[in-house]
Amino acid sequence: MRRRIWTGTAGLLLAALTGMAQEKTAYSIAGSGSTLEIHVGKDGAFKAFGHDHLIAGKEISGDVQFDAQKIEGSTVRLHIATKSLTVVDPGESEKDRQSVQATMVGEKVLDVAKFPEISFTSSEISGVKKNAPGWELTISGKLKLHGVEKSVTFPLRVQTENRTLRGTGEISILQTDYGITPVKVGGGTVKVKDKLKITFTIAAHKNQ
Repeated sequence: MRRRIWTGTAGLLLAALTGMAQEKTAYSIAGSGSTLEIHVGKDGAFKAFGHDHLIAGKEISGDVQFDAQKIEGSTVRLHIATKSLTVVDPGESEKDRQSVQATMVGEKVLDVAKFPEISFTSSEISGVKKNAPGWELTISGKLKLHGVEKSVTFPLRVQTENRTLRGTGEISILQTDYGITPVKVGGGTVKVKDKLKITFTIAAHKNQ
């Protein structure tokens, strides 16, 4: 009798665990439907003679394990190829854009040859609030940039449409936290700000 009870209990437990596993849906992050922009401001005594920079990320990949029944149980892994970061700088000449691009990917800033990837891995999702289009939440995790990994937390808006999961958010970071010295010109009279603002929309498609 005890053996039957144990077998029955084990079966129910296995079924429950299987059901929990099935609640998570796997999505793959698609670079074609995702956008990431880095906004770099200017600083210094003669900042009026410099200009802000806009940088776009082109190669974005990763995966999402999404639990619609318990959003807090979802996970995200995101990867961005540093070589794909491109200086947009609307209104500036092509020559100026190329100059900024060369500085950005070089050893003084991103050093893409040594650090080919920026990554984010979630560790916690909290403060979930349901709204009409989806959910608002707070996501925490590890951001690895320039070989340095730091904990970050930021708000995120999530919605689903057909087979696509979309997350939109904004985060600010300090370059110096990741071992990057903000670029200076003119003996420091014009320099870029230490703080960068990153805005993004990440699109992920449900796996077959």
